[in-house]
Amino acid sequence: MILRRSTAMLHSFSLSTTTPKLLSHFTPSFFLSTSALSPRIRIWLNQSYSRRTRAFSSAVVTASSPKNTGTDTFFAEDTVSWQSLGLSDRISQALSSAGFDRPSLVQAACMPSILSGKDVVIAAETGSGKTYGYLVPLIDKLYGAGHDADNDLEKATVSSRTFSIVLCPNVLLCEQVVRMANDLSGDDGRPLLRVAAVCGRQGWPVNEPDVIVSTPVALLNSIDPKKHHRSDFIRAVKYVVFDEADMLLSGGFENHVIRLIHMLRFDEKLLSRVNKAGSENPVEPSSDSVSHFDFEGEEDMQNESISEAEEMSEGDVDAEDLMEETQTSPVKRKDWRRVRKNYERSKQYIFVAATLPVNGKKTAGAVLKKMVPDANWVSGSYLHQHNPRLKEKWIEVTTDNQVDALIEAVKQFGSKASDHGAGVSRTMVFGNTVEAVEAVANILQRAGIECYRYHTGLSLAERAESLDDFRAKGGIFVCTDAAARGVDIPNVSHVIQADFATSAVDFLHRVGRTARAGQFGVVTSLYNESNRDLVNAIRAAGKLGQPVEAAFSRKRSFRNKLKKRGSNKAGQISTAELMV
Repeated sequence: MILRRSTAMLHSFSLSTTTPKLLSHFTPSFFLSTSALSPRIRIWLNQSYSRRTRAFSSAVVTASSPKNTGTDTFFAEDTVSWQSLGLSDRISQALSSAGFDRPSLVQAACMPSILSGKDVVIAAETGSGKTYGYLVPLIDKLYGAGHDADNDLEKATVSSRTFSIVLCPNVLLCEQVVRMANDLSGDDGRPLLRVAAVCGRQGWPVNEPDVIVSTPVALLNSIDPKKHHRSDFIRAVKYVVFDEADMLLSGGFENHVIRLIHMLRFDEKLLSRVNKAGSENPVEPSSDSVSHFDFEGEEDMQNESISEAEEMSEGDVDAEDLMEETQTSPVKRKDWRRVRKNYERSKQYIFVAATLPVNGKKTAGAVLKKMVPDANWVSGSYLHQHNPRLKEKWIEVTTDNQVDALIEAVKQFGSKASDHGAGVSRTMVFGNTVEAVEAVANILQRAGIECYRYHTGLSLAERAESLDDFRAKGGIFVCTDAAARGVDIPNVSHVIQADFATSAVDFLHRVGRTARAGQFGVVTSLYNESNRDLVNAIRAAGKLGQPVEAAFSRKRSFRNKLKKRGSNKAGQISTAELMV
């Protein structure tokens, strides 16, 4: 369920002067104003709950801009500063030096929650500043912890170090997060923290970093061969970020992510049990205990990914769990489940996504509500909705005119690239498959329009070169959805869908490559008869100013229609068709 703004009368009072006990007496229909930050950064609690989802107690913060004032839809109020959010002077100065004088609405809404140490879910539209929204407070916390350890070298052991893990779905996003973190430097020009990527060709760093950015598979492969060091590594992890959380919690990433979550929670529960036993000096988990977890817990992790979340929200062990406990190691399994709900937390989890549907029990949003029921949810005011800074053009095409429509759309915004990268035009053209991208690129080149290509058929080095050239020189960038998620390319003025997206989620990520960070942009969508139902659903939601959740649930039915009508005639530009 996505929380919406209520049109009924809203009651407001200052959150800063309200105790948690008092808050518990108010129903979701009440409106809470965070006056310490800005009247534009508000906590919105939903008036009515969907029958599909249960009520949850965590606060939901919506970074919103009053639509009737004509004010900025990206930046927070002028009176909101980095310091007012709780950041230190050092990192505030680093942000200003990097050109970030003001926080965005989403950053102003999520940073205080992260600094408080609570689990946080950031669900906000593309280009809203989510990456710095989680990076900046974590760097601030780690920087302070690191300097405290440096002042006492005798205590600065491997096991006493604290660091953060940032998990991303691909190498491109990992490298982008590292680059953004390294842009925050001190007075000496050096990055505030040591940040390293562990993915692709980059192995485990020689020097212990403060932030490790990795894909789930690469991280598991790096720590699995070092089981005698794994306990120290897991214990030192204090902050875990799941960037593009909806993608990481589904599909091919799901099992790896669940395994990592269980490893981290196992450490929390083990430490909690040791502390509850009354040990004055809690022992570090040994390699034996980790190996014990590997062999006895590995199989259970795959089966407990959803059941654990349900138990944490509902509390009691059900009959199926009791049956499992009877069949396997009853004492150990029972002990494990007993501490699930009431164990002492020692790690902070942050989930970040631009699309986080909650309709349905297995969607990423629904899973997160069960997995982290007490998390603070920060919702962007245009989550799953039309961005008011974005102009959209819709062109229905046939096989007879789609090539002409494509070339005309590209030429509208210019195809010449500058060698200096300043004030140049940047256009991204999306295709659904590698073959479609190659066909589109060939068509443009025959029309005298130079372009870059980006798809999984190219090597990592070739993709990196194309992306770097596009960033530096501008021009036309023809790509698959491999470049649709999380990629931050400055000043993309135009996005063209040569192939219309196969789902509403993919559509939102594609159009999110433009109109970012308070800028304006244009999206031209070419579609044909087979895409018409999905297009109508998206456009109808846009006209009504509503989220496109209805189109999310129809994703499977749309894809089934595509299969029935044939892949070459159902919305994907065929190489044969385009080469004619």
